[in-house]
Amino acid sequence: MGLTVAVVALALADRGMDLLQISSLFGIYALTTMAMELPFGGLADSIGRKPVFLAAVVASLVSLALFLSSSDFMVLAVSFGFIGFGRALRSGTLDAWFIETFKAAAPNVDVQPALAKAQTANALGLALGAVIGGFLPDLLGAIAANHGFSIYDVSYVASFAVMLGVFAFTLRVVVERPRPITSPGLWRGFVNAPGVIKDAGLLVLRHRGLSLLLTTLACVLLATNPVEVIWPTHAKPMLEGGYANSIIGILTATYFFSIAFGAWLSPYVSRIFSRRHPITLAAVFTCLAGAQIALAIQVDILGFVAAFVVYSVLLGVSETPANSILHRCVDDAQRSTMLSLKSLIQQLGAAAGLLLAGAIAELYTTPVAWAVGAGFLVLAVVLTLFLIRHLPAQGQ
Repeated sequence: MGLTVAVVALALADRGMDLLQISSLFGIYALTTMAMELPFGGLADSIGRKPVFLAAVVASLVSLALFLSSSDFMVLAVSFGFIGFGRALRSGTLDAWFIETFKAAAPNVDVQPALAKAQTANALGLALGAVIGGFLPDLLGAIAANHGFSIYDVSYVASFAVMLGVFAFTLRVVVERPRPITSPGLWRGFVNAPGVIKDAGLLVLRHRGLSLLLTTLACVLLATNPVEVIWPTHAKPMLEGGYANSIIGILTATYFFSIAFGAWLSPYVSRIFSRRHPITLAAVFTCLAGAQIALAIQVDILGFVAAFVVYSVLLGVSETPANSILHRCVDDAQRSTMLSLKSLIQQLGAAAGLLLAGAIAELYTTPVAWAVGAGFLVLAVVLTLFLIRHLPAQGQ
């Protein structure tokens, strides 16, 4: 995924999209994810995580092929819809498989360090892809342009090849207890999904702590997702030409390396707060709000990079305490669905944030949009303080 994440905003701008259109395309991705998230989370609980994840990889391949085929907004919208479709399929699949496999092997061991390692590996993979994805347009973009393609298409072709490798690797390496995936089995999976979803929804309604946690995470995505999407278009004018795309790739890698470092740091930060995860989140979100405002007011690349690194580390620190709270509140039968519900609510916040930030950025400036978003991080802090009261034992 990192091969394209470094250049996606630049690739869209190169195809003639303005900031509002770019934000709208990411909004389509988020809304598609929301529409399909829970049914496919329930399906993964019913027929297995591995086959649903493999279907997600196929959807990602389709989205890449559509992106490469056109510069038309409607075709790009369909491409982003397939990205959302793949995200909905992927969410809560191998994550749940990892948790269950870990718990079976080490039932009495705290899962947070393992989650931190998994998140670190994920971030490192994205970082490596970002470096390569940013370097390829500068290295091979002239060849692509000579053949009538965008210079950024080379990163998308590379991503397509890697996704084929992901499909083959998952098919061979991931081992899961077989579940029925015949046509009747698939149908039963869809039929059973609403019941699984209903149970997960009732659990959230009954569990005030889960409700507050999911609302908090929506606010965080509302504030931070526009930064993740728009920052390359904001930072590139600060750079000199020539190898600006490579530098954007390196900065994107720095973003993921910083998140990986934050994930590695997360258990140590939690120890400072006696492993009281809600208190940890309140402190981290407070710092994150300040970092987002600091990022918004930077006018030169050195100050921007410094603020960006701090911001990214804080994002990495925040992830595993929230996941630890979530996993302690659900059992295996609902884990995939609850992860999908978490992702759905986060995508709701992300979609709202993107549309709001895109409109503000077009009317005013990108820094103004980011500063407004920081207000939702302050709201997340307030909600987390309420969360402390509702998770006296199981959430901490």
